[in-house]
Amino acid sequence: MDLEQIASEITSHQQSATEMEKITLRYDGLTVEDAYEIQRLSVASMIRPGNSLVGWKMGLTSKAKQQSVGVNEALYGRLLASMELAQPELSLKGLIHPRVEPEIAFVLKHRLEGPRVTPRDVWLATECVMPAVEVIDSRYKNFSFTLVDVVADNASSAKFLVADQAYSPYQFRWDEVGVVMKKNGEVVQTGAGAAVLGHPVRSVVELVHMLHRTGHALEAGMVVLTGAITEAIHVYEGDTVSVEFDEMGEIRLDVRP
Repeated sequence: MDLEQIASEITSHQQSATEMEKITLRYDGLTVEDAYEIQRLSVASMIRPGNSLVGWKMGLTSKAKQQSVGVNEALYGRLLASMELAQPELSLKGLIHPRVEPEIAFVLKHRLEGPRVTPRDVWLATECVMPAVEVIDSRYKNFSFTLVDVVADNASSAKFLVADQAYSPYQFRWDEVGVVMKKNGEVVQTGAGAAVLGHPVRSVVELVHMLHRTGHALEAGMVVLTGAITEAIHVYEGDTVSVEFDEMGEIRLDVRP
């Protein structure tokens, strides 16, 4: 099976913002390991001067979601510089059916690697923690996929925005931080940091362990989106999404054509 060919196909759909059929419908026997290699190849083809790897994102960080799809661990994707929004505006250009979800982001000051990293190691390696929102956008028709499909599609990564203000890792109990997400002024989702594997720090721990299997690590300066605190919401042209984080203010995102 030619994983490079599959990666090229997915990259083409990501860049053209066109829907595709699930790869598992057309390629028998693909494993999760194959999917992560497809993801690596696809993202590598987009790295160039000015568009480097700036971090990682975690998905399926809710135990209920894991059980619903029959897996016992989260999944991860890669974040490129081109995915980060410089302003609180989301252009629908280049997107198919975007959804927005609130996140807690860790920014590292030291490298993290290995199979025995603990929460203590993560705290010592963390420069700051920041409120964030992620825009996910599956390239598959009807936002429908299996675990293998979504991993290969870079875990539905599209865009992300971090708040202007950073916080000390020790300033809050991140599992108790509550969020309220509004769409056009109406409350549509609420949640707390504990929705992310019980505590967002455990998401970073699990990511390091998973990356170790393929010889990767978290590098200093990288951002880690630890996982959705609530369900993702659909957004359309003209929408305004705001996420209030307890004691940390609000992130607002305006959706443009």
